[in-house]
Amino acid sequence: MDRLDNTIRPYAWGSTTAIPRLLGAEPTGEPQAEMWMGAHPGAPSRTVRGTLTEVIDAAPERELGAASVAKFGPRLPFLLKLLAAGAPLSLQVHPDLEQARRGYEDEERRGIPAAAPHRNYKDANHKPELICALTEFDGLCGFRDPLRAAELLDGLGVDPLKPYVDLLHAHPEDAALREVLTAILTADPEETAHTVTEAAAACDRLGGAYAPYADIAHHYPGDPGVIAAMLLHHVRLQPGEALFLGAGVPHAYLNGLGVEIMANSDNVLRCGLTPKHVDVPELLRIVRFEADDPGVLRPEATPDGEELYDTPVDEFRLSRYVLPAGGTARDLTLSTPQILLCTAGSVRAGEHELSPGASVFVPAGEKAEVSGTGTLFRATVVA
Repeated sequence: MDRLDNTIRPYAWGSTTAIPRLLGAEPTGEPQAEMWMGAHPGAPSRTVRGTLTEVIDAAPERELGAASVAKFGPRLPFLLKLLAAGAPLSLQVHPDLEQARRGYEDEERRGIPAAAPHRNYKDANHKPELICALTEFDGLCGFRDPLRAAELLDGLGVDPLKPYVDLLHAHPEDAALREVLTAILTADPEETAHTVTEAAAACDRLGGAYAPYADIAHHYPGDPGVIAAMLLHHVRLQPGEALFLGAGVPHAYLNGLGVEIMANSDNVLRCGLTPKHVDVPELLRIVRFEADDPGVLRPEATPDGEELYDTPVDEFRLSRYVLPAGGTARDLTLSTPQILLCTAGSVRAGEHELSPGASVFVPAGEKAEVSGTGTLFRATVVA
């Protein structure tokens, strides 16, 4: 197995302290938003054999296993991250596999440069993802029932929001949500900025259920995404709890540290809380306008001590092991590729001693014996 040397991405929304605290390092004063573990071309993990991308490219079946290569091709189909949000991320959705393929082919055919700021589809893959909280973790996930959203907006007492309240009462669920989100994102920017400022002041004054939106408005003053965010569930995860984000589900992470895993894709359509490009027509085509419970996941224990976060995708499978003091060694060998990440305590994986934040890549079929006292996350695929 290969010890991984991983890149930390300094996105502006990142916490300055959460990842350094986990790693036992001194903060630099700069945001440290994400630590990437995998073979994503944007920041592949490094090993003594070269980057993980180079290692896999040199012998895909040896590293990934024949079943994984047959199902997903000669690449690692997931990206594992530590994610540390100190400020809200953009409000966003991801396409399903067919939408991603068609969108990518269309933009390639039209000759839109891959790095163009108005490009929506960087690849032909979908991007389901799972976030598991290591600390208390706040996020937005999925639409509220339209009547509950109307009640929240109406409670602000802001007159320019009344038409949205009426729309949420006047139509079937999907039409109501579609019309309101469309109206929010296509309204006059100057008028919207005034409305958001007034709504933010009301959120500040009222507190309680409005407090998360006051904080969002503090980070993104005047942004229409502040109003759009109020259509969504606010979720507070406790350590060990998780959220699965499927295609078309609007979401945003607000604050906290977690382990995130996703299909290996960069496809994001934004709908607010960002200075980046917002393609409203394409966004409205991708969003699933369905009110639903956000579905907080708790791990399901298996007889061998594995705690599995069950999701409906094959590109990734995330689980954890909480290793007790004095416990016996465990054999985690699989016929699929794995990344093992320590998040607490001290864990020995093969010949490697892992402290919090340390990780290893385990090729398919490679012996993977672990021992020690701590928490170990395992990322692999379903092949």
